[in-house]
Amino acid sequence: MKVAGFTFIRNAVKNDYPVVEAITSILPLCDEFVVALGNSDDDTGKLIEGINSPKIKIINTVWDETLRAGGEVFAKETDKAFAAISPDADWAFYIQGDECVHEKYLPLIKKEMEDNLGDEQIEGLLFKYLHFYGSYDYYGHSRRWYRREIRVLRNKKGIHSYRDAQGFRTDGRKLHVKLIDAYIYHYGWVKPPQGLKNKIRNFNQFYHDDDWISENLPETFEFDYKNADRLIAFTDTHPAVMQKRIAATNWKLDLDLKTLHKKMTFRRKALQKIEDLTGWRVSEYRNYKIIK
Repeated sequence: MKVAGFTFIRNAVKNDYPVVEAITSILPLCDEFVVALGNSDDDTGKLIEGINSPKIKIINTVWDETLRAGGEVFAKETDKAFAAISPDADWAFYIQGDECVHEKYLPLIKKEMEDNLGDEQIEGLLFKYLHFYGSYDYYGHSRRWYRREIRVLRNKKGIHSYRDAQGFRTDGRKLHVKLIDAYIYHYGWVKPPQGLKNKIRNFNQFYHDDDWISENLPETFEFDYKNADRLIAFTDTHPAVMQKRIAATNWKLDLDLKTLHKKMTFRRKALQKIEDLTGWRVSEYRNYKIIK
């Protein structure tokens, strides 16, 4: 069994993405790892090269900044990385620059890839998610946060990234997947207020035009952590690759979680209660079809 990892990244230093941690968290499972390195104006290239692994293959790309509707450029860059994977790879492990896998899940993920290798019906493996928010001490758990995404897929070139690179499709349909008991740790929202302000303004330039950003996210825009909806204290351990970054944390998130939860509408509270009791998320958007 041959496994290829892949990702895309641009301006990781400027935007403080833990892309090195993302890559190294799954590198032990990969025989090769393709990085689509976008045209950055910081030292992202040196950052990737600093991993110093013979498994890593960098392809230089130029982002099409005219694709500002729905984050389409993210899907295009994902597809560039996927297309550069060796044709003899069986599985492709996709990870974004603000995600990590805890080392405790690596044996399970490897076994799932091995066990499902011969079952052509399974086109991908579906992961659960922990979305950390504000600090490394809390994660968001409500309908605002997607619960699952495909992160391992078969190396079939008909598969392509969908919309803003949140999922994948093939032949115009959703992939047939197996849900596995492993989590992706998502750290994209773990930043101090100024960092999240910059993230939102930079991120939205790939969804909206300059006039929209000037009107809705002006330079005077102040980020408010209180839109989180529902946060839960995290009492487990973070991936080993994240420990150095976590130790360097220099801000404290001061929130009243009960007050935060009270801001949810009655409808959202009711739907959340159903999910908490039954595990069923009513009217959940699924960019995949679970068949096993």
